[in-house]
This record gives sequence, C-alpha cells and structure tokens, in this order.
Amino acid sequence: MIVRGAVLREMGLPKPYADSRPLQIEEVDLAPPGPGELLVRIRAAGLCHSDLSVIDGSRPRVMPMLLGHEATGEVVQSEAPGFAAGDAVAFAFVPACGSCGPCAEGRAALCEPGAAANTAGTLLSGVRRLDGVHHHLGVSGFADHAVVSARSAVKIDPALPPEIAALFGCAVMTGVGAVVNTAQVRAGRSAVVFGLGGVGLSALLGAVLVGAHPLVAVDVVPEKLELARALGATHTVAAGPDTVEEVRAATSGGADYAFETVGSGKVLEQAYAATRRGGTTVTVGLPHPSQTFSVPAVSLVAEERTVKGSYLGSAIPSRDIPRYIALYQAGRLPVDRLLTATVGLDNLNEAFDTLAAGTSIRQVLVL
Repeated sequence: MIVRGAVLREMGLPKPYADSRPLQIEEVDLAPPGPGELLVRIRAAGLCHSDLSVIDGSRPRVMPMLLGHEATGEVVQSEAPGFAAGDAVAFAFVPACGSCGPCAEGRAALCEPGAAANTAGTLLSGVRRLDGVHHHLGVSGFADHAVVSARSAVKIDPALPPEIAALFGCAVMTGVGAVVNTAQVRAGRSAVVFGLGGVGLSALLGAVLVGAHPLVAVDVVPEKLELARALGATHTVAAGPDTVEEVRAATSGGADYAFETVGSGKVLEQAYAATRRGGTTVTVGLPHPSQTFSVPAVSLVAEERTVKGSYLGSAIPSRDIPRYIALYQAGRLPVDRLLTATVGLDNLNEAFDTLAAGTSIRQVLVL
C-alpha cells in the first residue's frame, strides 16, 4: 500500500526548519506485514527530542528514514498471535525479542536484537517494509500507516484519546520509569529533575506519585518552572551559574536522587554535584556521542555515590504501559498536562522549530 509520511533524507540541515524543510512529506510504498508483524493505522505520534536529535545530526542514523517513534494506533491486520484487527496499541521504541540475555533478565530496554535492528533501521526481523526508506526505532510513526513487529506493540484501552495514548510510549515510560524502575525512589526521599521537557516532567510526575520530598525542578524556561510547581514540585530553580548551590540549599545539602533529562554532559555534571553523599544520579537524556562528563573519581568511593543510566525507563513495556495508563485514568498521573499542542503532518517542520526552541513540552501529530 502507499502511505504518506515524513521522510528525513539528510541530517544536520540548518534551522529554522520551516525554511530548510528537513522533513519531506512523501508517498512511500509499504509492504504488508510478515510473520509476527502488524499493520497499524497511526492515530497520533508525539514529537520527541529523540526525533529532533536525528534531524539535527546529534543522534546519527542511517538515511533516508521515516521518523516518529512515540505513537499509537489501531491494528488493521495482524500476523501475530495475541493481536487482532481493531486492537488499540501503543508502541515501545525498543522491540524486545524476549529471548536474548537482557530480555531473559527482564531488561527489555537492553534487548540485543532490538538494538541491532534500531541501529540498522529495520524491524526486529531484520527486514524493511518501507520501500527504499529505513524504519525509525521500529515504529516510523509520522505516517498514516506503519508495519511494526508485534514485539514493539502493547495493547491499550481503546477509550484513551490518541493524543494522550501516544505519550505513554516514550515520554511517560521513560520519565516515570526512571523514577520507579531505575532509581526506585522511596517516599520521603528528596529528588531533583534537571530539564522539564516531556521526559523531565514525566519524571517529575513519577516523583510526585511515589512521594518524593522535597522535589526540585530545574529549567531555563519560566513557564516550565511554573507548570512544574502546579504538578507538585516543592521548589523550582532557574538554570544558571548558581543552580547547584540552590538545589543543595533546597534539599538540605543535596538531593537523594537527581535526574538529568537534557542530554548534556555539562548538565549531568551539575546533577551529580547537586546529589548528596550516598545519593544516586540518573541520566536519561541522550547527548551527542562525542560528549563526555567528568566527576571527582574519589567521590564515588568516599561518598558512596551512584551514577546510573536509564533507557526506556528500564521498563518492561507490556507491564508498564498499561500500569501507567491505569494510574492516569485514576487521576494519579496527570499526563494530559504535558500536551502542549496538536499538529498536522504538513506542519511538522515548523513544530520541530518550536521543540528546538524549548518552548513546548509535548506536541502531538494527529492523523
């Protein structure tokens, strides 16, 4: 079948994207699903920094590529057990094979065949269903239809509005998961979140959910700090030269847990410096591969510090996405507050200018 989607053929074109038009809306031939795969009518797809990092070249991928990884839709055709036409699904951006070493240990985010397929721009099986175009993280959700591995899909409540459902596949799963799964924050322990985009505010929501206190939010955008207060932050700090000192003052000497969601080595160093003795620093952002960070090596031992990476929120998507949706429906995880705007396929370049400027939280493409 012919699908209409947003194809990136060259990374690193200059901003504004409204002028350089890195995303071209094209008609692409999509082959039918093979064994273990689904044809899905895409209903909504979130615009994420992981998409932007491919557009600007800081996260190199094989070209050309049909972008979009945070998405939801309705199954049209199933070639996989457990799924049927009409099922509502959300996608995880790492397809989990279920049988490799990490999968056997319950670490689906680290699936080895899934990572290899994502790097190659294929589905989990190693094939491409898009003619002459690579898949983005096994999803390619910026199109009206997609073929995906069933290992990338999780059945969800069909009553959930698509523009909200899409957020659970990346922003919510990553941010909330970093708090709940990776750090396992306990009630009454202090926390700070550096960066208040979709993932950062999701981490903030997760910290509120588990009862972190005090809870500090850090960003450069005043409106995001205001929203963080409304969502449960006890303190807000405008990012600047005194950030670390202000966070340490708000947390009586340093946070028990610090979450870096910006994707910056420099911010990661600040997050580490704002963490107390015996504390844990969790990094969620994806910096350019050339970036490094430096910490006093002796502090890891003498202060029993921990630095942890968190990918996909250390999630098991089939378990966590339904759980987080249930918490949202119960009023305990107000994910809808993250939605900044809905956009159309023809307005994606302009929407990524907004994302790059840091003035939005989560824009969602509605199809």
